Parts: sequence; structure tokens; C-alpha cells
Amino acid sequence: MSPVIPVPYSQLSPSAGPLALSPEDMAWVENTRDAMSVEAQIAQLFVLSARHDSIEENAELLAHAPGGLHRFPTRDLDTAWAATRDALERAEIPLILSGDIEGGTISYPFTTAIPNQMGIAACDDLSLSADLAAIVGRESRALGYNWSFTPVVDINRAFRNAVVGTRSYGSDPDRILAQARTYVRALQAQGVAACAKHWPGDGLDDRDQHLVTSVNDMNMGEWRATFGRIFGTLVDDGVMTIMSAHIALPAYIREKLAQAGAQAFEPASVSRLLNQQLLREELGFAGLIVSDATVMGGLTSWMARAEAVPAVIENGCDVFLFSRDPAEDMRFMLQGLRESRLSEQRLHDAVTRFLSFKAKLGLHRMTLDERIAPLSQVRDTLRRPEHLNRATRACATSITLVKNRDALLPITPDRHKRIVIIADEGSSFFSGAPDRDFTPLRAGLESRGFTIRDFDPEAMPTPADADLILYLIGQEATPSLGHIFLDFAKLHASPRNGMIQFNREIPTLLVSFGQPYYLYDAPNFATYINAYASLPDVQTALVERLTGDEPFTGVSPVDAFCGREQLTW
Repeated sequence: MSPVIPVPYSQLSPSAGPLALSPEDMAWVENTRDAMSVEAQIAQLFVLSARHDSIEENAELLAHAPGGLHRFPTRDLDTAWAATRDALERAEIPLILSGDIEGGTISYPFTTAIPNQMGIAACDDLSLSADLAAIVGRESRALGYNWSFTPVVDINRAFRNAVVGTRSYGSDPDRILAQARTYVRALQAQGVAACAKHWPGDGLDDRDQHLVTSVNDMNMGEWRATFGRIFGTLVDDGVMTIMSAHIALPAYIREKLAQAGAQAFEPASVSRLLNQQLLREELGFAGLIVSDATVMGGLTSWMARAEAVPAVIENGCDVFLFSRDPAEDMRFMLQGLRESRLSEQRLHDAVTRFLSFKAKLGLHRMTLDERIAPLSQVRDTLRRPEHLNRATRACATSITLVKNRDALLPITPDRHKRIVIIADEGSSFFSGAPDRDFTPLRAGLESRGFTIRDFDPEAMPTPADADLILYLIGQEATPSLGHIFLDFAKLHASPRNGMIQFNREIPTLLVSFGQPYYLYDAPNFATYINAYASLPDVQTALVERLTGDEPFTGVSPVDAFCGREQLTW
């Protein structure tokens, strides 16, 4: 194999951009890279998934010498801290730690719980958004994170899309951009790299790229005015990383290749045109490109694994995210290199860029205690009173009254004493997500004089024994769900019961603790609230608003009526 001719870093990125390094730091990058075998360079491109925060899992994953670990929330701080210290100590080359730190219910329980992105957008307060991002940055750094795969900058236009929804800032590109810029600045100021996702833009296709290659069907005029402006502005602002997704942008491919055929629907994660020409050359991005998770159906249904593994790096990504079999995938990468499906130059450039990213974060200069402090210091950083106060304010501010046609609200014990709750237990794809628990809401209502009973399909509520039916429903956006809808058969305990509706006989209130579009499945319900997440602070604040103690202040980041007049009546 012929040696790679080193390329000056300035030629890897026309402008030094967000990974600009001092001569000393660049020397560390070059010396580290050049001392690595080809196999070690390949391994360095992998970020593997850790689900258990255990020393045993570390040993298994770090035997492959990856460049990073991606951590999902677990439940115990002591265990998470010990596992992080262990992982950082084991790695010969500084290990980067990443996470999907998106807020909502997918957070460590020992950190400050903030709303998800849609809940933050509903607060409509950029100063508060900046404070929340700074809290995320401080607490994430305390836990050893260097890289958050946020913000999501997708445009939530397809209301049946189950994976964008509450993970997005909504449907308005201007709102999305303002929130994303605020977030990136505040997060990166805390020493945690941001990652704008999902390039080239999700939210128009109601399908989920975790399951199938989805399509951004904008023409290039609209794309450049929306997603192009969002990503381009964040590039100019200095966002350090962008995630290339398993999403096609056929208009751009056909702009370059008029007879593209099936190639027009190639996922961005393996598209040289989208990554190199559109993102790097046209938008001028000089930071790091990471693939979306390579185990997702949007990629695995497009290419055989042996072809896809080298194609991800060859076509512009610098980091290969996740693997069900790291040893096999690393062999596929090496095989691709030997067969010239992965060029030596692309391997060289990707390793250089990933090491430069680590150097820009200063990982090579940090002691273990600087990467993650002793446990007592970490504990003191988490859930500080000022953090909790800001988060509580955001949870309360976000709650949005969408529809109150019959002036049901506020509810009072003299008119609505007997409440029947019909609740959806919810679910989440994310490891470590807590089970849904409506105890704070129930306790708050009972303390105000309401009596609560759960729905019993053997004793259906009637006007004689129920004054209010309270639906507690809603699924936060989560991968691999396919589609979202209000499943009355499940809520009412059978398909036959699902046909029974109570809203014309008994006052009925529908509250979503997730996606904002459930009114589509209950268009004749007179009262509807979006709370975006079932966090305890959200539930407590909701009770205050249901009973009129506090006003509703949330500003809907989307059209909760789904563009349909029927839903407004």
C-alpha cells in the first residue's frame, strides 16, 4: 500500500473554521495520526454505543480502541461516574464522549430536567433558551461529555412524522434558526461541541429514517431558503459538527446529475454530492461531519453492510456512528481500503479531522480530573438551585392551551369534582428513559379537592358518576415508532370500546405530554392542551393552569390544528 502524502490542514478545510488549531495542537494531531497503524486509524473513526454505563461494557467496547463512546442515560450517578472514569483511563488516545442530550424525559434523573426542544420553543424566550443550553453544557461537562448531538434543526412539517415532532423547534424556519443559534452559542461556550442535525433536513416525509430511507422533497429554491439558510447560518456561526442523515435530497442530486435515477434517492450519509459538494463546498463547512447511526434502516436497506461501511467515510463523513459488530465493521472498512472503495486520502483526512476535533476541545491536554471531576464535585454541579429554578420556569411557561371552545377551563371541584383519568403509559426507544408516572398531577388535583379514579372498561363513566374525563396521552418523538395517532382502542381497552366517545355527554379534556398533533384524531373534542413532556415540573405547573391559579403562556411552535378547519370547531 503506497504511503499517503500528508495534506496540510489548511487544504483539508479552505478556511480553518471551527477546528482551527495552534501549531502545537496541530503537531499533536499529526504526530498522533502518523504513529497509528492503518487498523488503529480505522478504529479511531468509530463512535460506539454504550447503554449500561458499566465497567464490564467498557472493557468490551474499548477492546476495539474506538475514537469515542456514545452514552445513553442510566439511573445511578455513582455507577455512571465510575464507568466514565474507567473509560477515560482505559483509552490510549483521548476518548470523546457523546450523547443525545435533547431534554424531555430522555435525561439522566440526577441532572436538571429541562423541556424537550419543542417545549423550549413554546416558551418563546431566547434568553431562557440560552440559560437552559448553558445548564445542559455545565452539567454535561461535569458528567464527562464533550459532544452533544444537538440541536435538531429539522422543520416539523409532516405532522404524522413520529421521529421529528417534539425533538424539533417546530415548523417555522425563522424560529428554528433563532433557537438553534442561541443553543449552539451557549452550549459551545461551556466546552461541549454542538451538532446540527439531521442533514440535509428532516420533517417533510412522514416516514422515519430509522426504518427507511426518507426523502426531503423540497425543490432547491425552497431548500436554500429554509434548510440551506439554517445550516449555512450555523456554519457561519461556528457550529463544530453536523450529522449527515439517511435522508435523500433528490432535487440537488438531479441538479448535478440530470439522469440520476435511483441515485437521486441516495441517503446523505453516503452521498459525496451532499456532503462534499453541497455542505463543504457550497456552505463552506470546515468542521466535523458525523454519520447518523449506521444501524438504522435508512442506510441498511439502501446498501449491503460491506459496501456501506467504507462508503460512509469515502463519501464525506469523518466519523462512523454505532455498530452492532465493531470487529466486523472495522474489517469491512479495511477491506474497502484495500479494494480502493475507501481512498487512503479520505481515511487520512477523516482521522486528521477527528483528532483535530479532539484537540480543539483540548482533550489531549486535560487530566482525568479535568475530564470528569471527583464524584463530590460532580454531584455539586448537578441540579443546583439556580438550574432547577430556570428549568421549573421553562416547564411552566411551555404549556400551551390550544383549544378551549366551550370554556371548560378553569376546572373547579364544585363543577368537576369526580374526574376519570384515561391514561396512555407511553414508551421510549431510548435506553434509560423512565416509565411514565402521573403521580404529581394526580396529587395536585386531589390536594385541591378533586376525586380521581382510573378508567374501568367494565364500568364505563356516565354523567351520573363522572364530572370530567381527563385524557393523559402523548408520545414524545421517538425513533422506530413509525407513525403517531391517538389509539382509542388501546386507551379504552378494546377495539369495540374504542368506538365509544364520551365528549358529548361528559366534559372532556385532552392533554398531550408529547407530540402536539393529537387533536387530529379527536377533532370534536372541545378542550386540548399541549404540554410536550411528562416531566414532574410540567405536571405540577399543569395543575396550576387547569385550576386557574396561573395563566397559560405557551406559544405553539406548530399548527396544532394540522391545517384543517374541522379541528378548530
